[in-house]
Amino acid sequence: MSAPNGPGATGAPGALDAPGFPERAVRARARAGTAEVFPPADAYGARLFGAAGPGPGDGAYGPAGAGAPLPDALDALRIVPPVFMPRRLEKLIDLGREPSYEDVDLRTPVGGFDALLPLYLSAFGSTRAGSGDLGVAAGRQAARLGIPMVIGENMVPVHGYSRGGEGGTTRSALLERVAAYAQELPDGVGGVVVQQSTEDADSEVWNLLYSDPGTRALRDSGRLGFELKVGQGAKPGLGGMTVVSAAEAGRLSGQFAVRDLLGDGAGADGGGTGPGAGRRLRCATPGTFTEEIVRQQLRFMRNNFPLARTWVKFHPGRDIALAAATAWAAGADAVTVDGAEGGTGWAPRVFLDQVGLPLGECLRRIGRPAGDLLATGRIWEGGRAVRALALGASAVGLGRAALLAVDEDAEAGLVRLVEALALELRLLVSAVGKYRVGDLDPQDLWPADTPADAGAHPLPLGNRA
Repeated sequence: MSAPNGPGATGAPGALDAPGFPERAVRARARAGTAEVFPPADAYGARLFGAAGPGPGDGAYGPAGAGAPLPDALDALRIVPPVFMPRRLEKLIDLGREPSYEDVDLRTPVGGFDALLPLYLSAFGSTRAGSGDLGVAAGRQAARLGIPMVIGENMVPVHGYSRGGEGGTTRSALLERVAAYAQELPDGVGGVVVQQSTEDADSEVWNLLYSDPGTRALRDSGRLGFELKVGQGAKPGLGGMTVVSAAEAGRLSGQFAVRDLLGDGAGADGGGTGPGAGRRLRCATPGTFTEEIVRQQLRFMRNNFPLARTWVKFHPGRDIALAAATAWAAGADAVTVDGAEGGTGWAPRVFLDQVGLPLGECLRRIGRPAGDLLATGRIWEGGRAVRALALGASAVGLGRAALLAVDEDAEAGLVRLVEALALELRLLVSAVGKYRVGDLDPQDLWPADTPADAGAHPLPLGNRA
């Protein structure tokens, strides 16, 4: 990967877009960082500010002004500070002064790793948007932030596995991302987690990485992990999908189902020779899982790769509570839940709009987690992150937001986006009278359509163990 091959690779804004996602707000934060947490400073004294209304408007924040979709059930929960704050008093006594938002400690254990923030970089697999230079740039900045990075499925079956330098070969996409991350990573924090799917297992991805000299430092320092991918939020029950060229279709047809389903046989010029001619849909298998299969897979991972952290990722299925409990009981260091709002490089439209449980409902069904619970699904700002954390998540993942940020600025876009999110986390956590994200719980939230009861909280949810 010696030459740029994706939008944003040169540091200039690229052509990547994300319909249904607050792209304009993410790009603004990638440019301006923490300044975007507040209204424009030059409006101070000349404008009165309030909550954005439910319809179109020019608000500087929220669904009306940020290009975001209508709020889902998670967004609809209000964060409600109490009047009496005994933990603030404890912090005051501990510090010997009045505490401020800057005293909130965001350092968090994330799936067996130590992270400087309750965040991680969500999995980008073999799709065009995530497997090129944008993925490398996102990994490099995630390392500087001291947060874990997940690398998605099918990287080796699609892009191969090469350390580079052998007979003039270049380093493969997977190892390029690992190397870029490791080069920037501070001591003692972060970690790399690599997914494996059915096709990856055939390529022995985990075996290759676990024994690779290039990953030895991560492995021996406890900062290498493997994630069993059971499913994803954008297309629950399906395997990975990408669009491939005619040449790629021939090369990949031995490992994947490659089908002519895109109505693209004529090409962009209508004559069968244009740049789009012959594009095909490449489909991976979703794998077959039962409770016992998940238990056995996790035992296999722990026994065969004892120095690696063990993660498992589930799609937002109706039995998500049982799935998460099964994984924790089998020794998983983390369970990742990808809500139906989760992003993807490619999926059928009907799945994007009509299949899977929303993230908030997944968290409600899981209730009090028995281990580290990682949540993804349209996370880009501090409010949604705080809600997920209050409902039991240990950390939240940045997917589309991270890619848009590095597409806006390949050198520092993700860093600025996260700086803004971290500031909001500190402001919100301190506002409810707490100074560790692990102390958040459902009592910090209120569903607006339910009458508040001073004696009991209406959400039937438990906080983390």
